[in-house]
Amino acid sequence: MIINYLQKNSNQIFKLIKMQKSWQILLVIWASCLTWACQNESKEIKVGVLHSLSGTMAISEKAVVNATLMAIEEINQNGGLLGKKIVPIVVDGKSDWATFAQEAERLITQEKVSVIFGCWTSASRKTVRPVFEKYNHLLFYPIQYEGLEASPNIVYTGAAPNQQIIPATKWAFDNLGKKFFIVGSDYVFPRTASAIMRELIGQLGGEVVGDEYVLLGSKDVKGMIEKIKATKPDVILNNINGDTNIEFFSQLRAAGISNQEIPTFSFSIAEDELRSLNVEQMVGEYTAWNYFQSLDNQTNKTFVANYKKKYGEKLVTDDPIEAGYISVYLWSKAVQKAQTEDVNEVRKNLANQSFLAPEGLVYIDEATQHIWKTVRIGKFKADGQVEVVWSSLKPVKPNPYPKFRKKADWDKFLQNLYVGWNNNWANLGK
Repeated sequence: MIINYLQKNSNQIFKLIKMQKSWQILLVIWASCLTWACQNESKEIKVGVLHSLSGTMAISEKAVVNATLMAIEEINQNGGLLGKKIVPIVVDGKSDWATFAQEAERLITQEKVSVIFGCWTSASRKTVRPVFEKYNHLLFYPIQYEGLEASPNIVYTGAAPNQQIIPATKWAFDNLGKKFFIVGSDYVFPRTASAIMRELIGQLGGEVVGDEYVLLGSKDVKGMIEKIKATKPDVILNNINGDTNIEFFSQLRAAGISNQEIPTFSFSIAEDELRSLNVEQMVGEYTAWNYFQSLDNQTNKTFVANYKKKYGEKLVTDDPIEAGYISVYLWSKAVQKAQTEDVNEVRKNLANQSFLAPEGLVYIDEATQHIWKTVRIGKFKADGQVEVVWSSLKPVKPNPYPKFRKKADWDKFLQNLYVGWNNNWANLGK
């Protein structure tokens, strides 16, 4: 293509050669190249959307994809970004960490995307992190998580521990009881969340009477149910992810354990997951997030109405859905400020970007690339929605590293988990 431009100017170039005007020759060639580049500049901005559309985590991640695509569509309908159309490339991580890493690398190196929105489990995020750091690329991660991380190549739009795990555990201690039983899936988020909970409960003078874990996706929860019955805790702290929750609550109720007897506080169940559970069994159980569909503000009402109009009136919004949605807008604001989708320039313009989100005002913390967010605790209702029972008065500054231990000690804790799982971020049961 560029050869065509040079051919069109060949007569002029030959004249200049005869006149030995070398600098003018270079000028003509440079002008030809510039003309070609300008006329052939892409009118599209490609972005990756990397979530599990199959496997145990699809129950949660499909809806985040929907919200991400809705935000992209809204921006495109309003003229696009820098006059260009955003083109999403949606890829299935298949609830498999190795697949996430492979697809992240393919999106960066082959598809040449400008950013990737994706991952749910911390095992998937930790597996793809080296890929993003290797290529100095950018991931927006939309899920509350265990903390103990701050990468310049990741923007964390879900809650840090001090924006969910810690205040919720403290609230449970103050309002529900002093004896706790912790359950979780056997990978890095639940194990780390449980360690944070144990540290806090110990400082408060409470007691952890047991903790049990099952492989991610496993239905084998009988053992943990029996131990809950035997230890009689005041509260269950639930760090189970994915469709294992269906079996857990079913067997919990079958064992005669009601929430009046022992309430459960869940950290990975929101309105969307609730649709796959028996809602009657969940009424009165507790959860903690930064956003609920029931929030009464106009921005949220518009967001919910648009989501239902696009995907169906029976569907719901929830915290990860909203975090996926606002991730696109925060990235787009950094692109607008940089006036380019170039990854390096966008990363330079992320600090302090803000957005009036459905959950309220959020903004990117310059030091950690986490989001300032309001903390909320709620109770599940019979209509599948959440009644807010407590909220922080204002957005809370993110702190990825809880002060219970030094950063070096937390890093050692994570390394021990990784090595103990044969250099994986989850127990694969092998």
